Amino acid sequence: MDSMDSSAMFCPPQAQPTSASPVVGVVNQINGTANNHITMLNNTATSNNTVNQYETLTIESANQLLNFKGVFDIQLLEQVVECLYTTQGQPQKIAQEILTTFKEHPDSWTRVDGILEYAKNKETKYFALQVLENLIKTRWKIIPENQCENIKKFIVALIIKTSTNPISMEQDKVYLNKLNMILVQILKQDWPKKWPNFISDICASSKKSETLCMNNMTILKLLSEELFDFSTGQLTQAKSKHLKDTMCQHFREVFSLCQYVLEDSRNEKLIYCTLETLLRFLNWIPLGYIFETGLINALIFKFFPYDVFRNITLKCLTEIANIGVDSYDEVYCSMFETFMLQLNKILPNPEDLKTLYETGIEENQNFVQNLAMFLSTLLKKRGQLFETEAMRKQLLMAVMYLIVISQVEDVEVFKICLEYWGSLTEQLYKECPLDDRVVASSTIPMRRLIYEEMLSKLRYIMIGRMAKPEEVLVVENEQGEVVREFMKDTDSIQLYNNMRETLVYLTHLNSQDTENIMNEKLKKQVDGTEWSWKNLNTLCWAIGSISGAMLEEEERKFLVTVIKELLGLCEQKRGKDNKAIIASNIMYVVGQYPRFLRAYWKFLKTVVNKLFEFMHETHDGVQDMACDTFIKIANKCRRHFITIQPGEVQPFIDEILENMATVINQLEPHQIHTFYEAVGYMISAQTDEKIQEKLIQNYMTLPNQVWNDIIRKAAINVDFLTDHIAIKQLDNIIKTNYHACKALGHNYILQLKFIYMDMLSLYKVMSQHISAAIAKNGESVMKQPIIRSMRGLKKEILKLINEWVYHSNDHKVVLQSFIPNLLDAILLDYKVCAVPSAREPEVLSTMSTVIKKLTDNITPQIPAIFDAVFECTLEMINKDFEEYPEHRTNFYVLLQQVVTHCFAALLNTLPNQFKLVLDSIIWALKHTMRNVADTGLKILLTLMENMIQQPTEMCNCFYQTYYTDIMQHMFSVVTDTSHSAGLTMQARILAFMFEIVDMNKITAPLNPAIQNGVATAAGGGGGGNPQQYDNVKFVKDFVSSLLKSAFSHLNDAQIQVTVQGFFNLNHDVVAFKEHLRDFLVQIREFSGEGDSDLFLEERLGELQKKEEEKRQRQLSVPGIINPYDLPDAMDDN
Repeated sequence: MDSMDSSAMFCPPQAQPTSASPVVGVVNQINGTANNHITMLNNTATSNNTVNQYETLTIESANQLLNFKGVFDIQLLEQVVECLYTTQGQPQKIAQEILTTFKEHPDSWTRVDGILEYAKNKETKYFALQVLENLIKTRWKIIPENQCENIKKFIVALIIKTSTNPISMEQDKVYLNKLNMILVQILKQDWPKKWPNFISDICASSKKSETLCMNNMTILKLLSEELFDFSTGQLTQAKSKHLKDTMCQHFREVFSLCQYVLEDSRNEKLIYCTLETLLRFLNWIPLGYIFETGLINALIFKFFPYDVFRNITLKCLTEIANIGVDSYDEVYCSMFETFMLQLNKILPNPEDLKTLYETGIEENQNFVQNLAMFLSTLLKKRGQLFETEAMRKQLLMAVMYLIVISQVEDVEVFKICLEYWGSLTEQLYKECPLDDRVVASSTIPMRRLIYEEMLSKLRYIMIGRMAKPEEVLVVENEQGEVVREFMKDTDSIQLYNNMRETLVYLTHLNSQDTENIMNEKLKKQVDGTEWSWKNLNTLCWAIGSISGAMLEEEERKFLVTVIKELLGLCEQKRGKDNKAIIASNIMYVVGQYPRFLRAYWKFLKTVVNKLFEFMHETHDGVQDMACDTFIKIANKCRRHFITIQPGEVQPFIDEILENMATVINQLEPHQIHTFYEAVGYMISAQTDEKIQEKLIQNYMTLPNQVWNDIIRKAAINVDFLTDHIAIKQLDNIIKTNYHACKALGHNYILQLKFIYMDMLSLYKVMSQHISAAIAKNGESVMKQPIIRSMRGLKKEILKLINEWVYHSNDHKVVLQSFIPNLLDAILLDYKVCAVPSAREPEVLSTMSTVIKKLTDNITPQIPAIFDAVFECTLEMINKDFEEYPEHRTNFYVLLQQVVTHCFAALLNTLPNQFKLVLDSIIWALKHTMRNVADTGLKILLTLMENMIQQPTEMCNCFYQTYYTDIMQHMFSVVTDTSHSAGLTMQARILAFMFEIVDMNKITAPLNPAIQNGVATAAGGGGGGNPQQYDNVKFVKDFVSSLLKSAFSHLNDAQIQVTVQGFFNLNHDVVAFKEHLRDFLVQIREFSGEGDSDLFLEERLGELQKKEEEKRQRQLSVPGIINPYDLPDAMDDN
């Protein structure tokens, strides 16, 4: 490397294009754009000194910055760069746009050498390197070869100059890293074809200077990462494979260099850098370099004992431990033994790990975490290898280290250990999935006995550290106060789930030990020796987590003890905070054991009555948790509440309904809604229709009384419905009904009939009031509280109807008794609403549910629904991609249901209406809102799949009219980087479109030039001789032309291979998607004259092989291949 000419500067390009490019997106009228921005910089200058200095920027100087024929003003560029980094707001934004425009200009790279040589600040130099990197990634192939060579030499020289001086190497670290990255980008373009000796060059030069060697290691590390870690979406499959293979072939020299450094160097930084580089190699290098050399011993014996190398060594060993290979078991056993010997020398007492972590020194804490990662990875992958008599002592010592690390007060470290504990306990359980009490002691599996002592220690840790379950709402905050939790901690919930699973396995492995530990800890809570909120919480969360893991009788005895002790503790402790914590734990525990509650009615009744008591406790969170626990128990034990239990004179549901007013009188509205839902689940279990009807009447008595009173007053004076309190009451009643409906399901119809017509009238009145207010005061009235409340009531009405339709099971009743009045109430209101923002998006979601539930039964009503909501909603959302997001989302969900369930209605629309529907679907594809774009893709695929099932004439007509338009739009979306998240679905659609042509499912010509003539000859295009036209050839030509016009920088061979792949791989969506990804990689880069580095021949060979495999599969199924395409031999048969 250091022999290359460092004096060579960039030469001006011979002939560089200056027109706009589909890849780099060069901005038209660059000079004018920049001039405007410079002027704006002047205009936005303020009294701030930092901004005032930019007042000297003028239009003339802007022309100099963007004039690539004259002398380049580096000082001006530095001013703009400084503006970017030192100002905020508009000046910063403008500076960014100027620099972006400059960077995207095809000639900007010619200024890089001058900028790097004469610029004074590092930011400007870094910007210059970004310009150069952009060139290499996108336009390298069209730069003349001598220019490429000059750039390469220039970069190499800068790297050598910077990295051979230890001071500059340290001071210019960011600059040097960028230079290294640029060199790697060049390598991805030129190596190995145009730079075959790169590996030899870099290895040879590394031995001349330690600092140069360090930087060369960094380059090799970056190259490894680019090829093996980040190549997806950056390189085509063929090129990526070729570069990876080349790297493996040349790795011997790289490995020799690493060995040379690790064996002979005394430079700590160099050794550390080499180990870092080696770490990046370990997941892909040929296994012989790892297992058949002295590498593992060198890591363990030479580097692990030293503090400075300990962490990076552990990372290397972890990578080795994670390799999925079974042919080196002996090496792994030796590695484990020697490592444990070394670890025992460094840290003979595992308990010292806690002290080491508590020092707070980052290096020590990293060591504990890395040790946990290595041991857990190795034992998880290969633990059974070390269970032999000879190695058992080292195994148990390693497990002991993990036991101690699991006690470290760091959640991330604990998660590492937990992954191993979960894996180990699952393995031990699944070897013999029976409780230890069922298995005779003589037949307990040997592996369980090996770990028995350690598993007991682990139970203590799991119980003492149990994470908070989702159901617990009463928590201790950072200030030590007992409060209600409002935000769900998703990390804590996931941790709880993982810990719960592990503790369940531990309980199966030895339930008696688990019970003893829990009882011991509970006793210490009661006697006060270990009393604390934290200790009680983790214990009760652990008790609740093992529901179902014990034998039923064992669980009963255990739980009776636990509940009695907790209730006694609640009586014993004083203070509202203490009682709130104990109450939350009682509720959590009882809510987790429905099997126990179902088996013991008296206990169930006692628990429910205790929950009713807690519903009157006003401490933050207690009432919420009481309601949440009640609904869990009601759901799981519902039948027990509607039957007469032993010793009772009536079902407990009757008692609940009689006392409901008293029970809920101190609850908030949202808690009352939860309570009603819980009672609804009980009533839903009653199978006797008459009894259930009576229960529902009693159940809804309280809300119906208030409802009737308001409706009566409104009948006397409709203006009563403009009263804010009345609207609030109605809103709460509708919400109560919603929760009742959610629990009762279809049987809620008994209550719905009672309020349905009044509810729809209420909807209309609210609409009239809103419209009148808007007409009088304008759209601004929408923000007034009373209008917002009215809209809220309309939304809740729609939400309730939506919920009942979702649960309904009698299509005829829904269609005849409810739908006509519903459509009359909401559709016209939606259509004629004067202000678009006043339209309720829930109308669309309700119609979606109706269509999804009733499927093709609702088809006759689709024209009316469409007439009311389609065009007026489309008018709201077709101006941009952001406004009215709820309407937008619900509109496309509605369209999806129509296309899926009522396709016949869509086929019966007029051609211009059908085209409007299709255009709206295409519009969805262009959205940057992920959910809308995804829904649009699903609708389009469903529509095309449905169309291919239609009668031949209709199918052909659709595809003749729209096939090429859809194809154009699909490629427009696919090649837009803002839609890359939808690539899988995009690939499915394109694969389908190529497949239906490939399989001759379209039996009429797609070529507009011959459609009329062939249609006549073929009887309307419905079944003509396919030899008269060739749709495959037409589509190939069409797509080739489309891609060539959009991406003129692609050469013919690239396009040919790309299009051929679309046909050959259309039966395999995964392979099609990867081929499509290859195409997206290529369009970002100009190809130039040579295409050997694109490996098109290799790719074409792979595609031909795929095509042959596909054809053989088709030949095996009679009728799949068109008779005209059959081989002669088969035709003769």
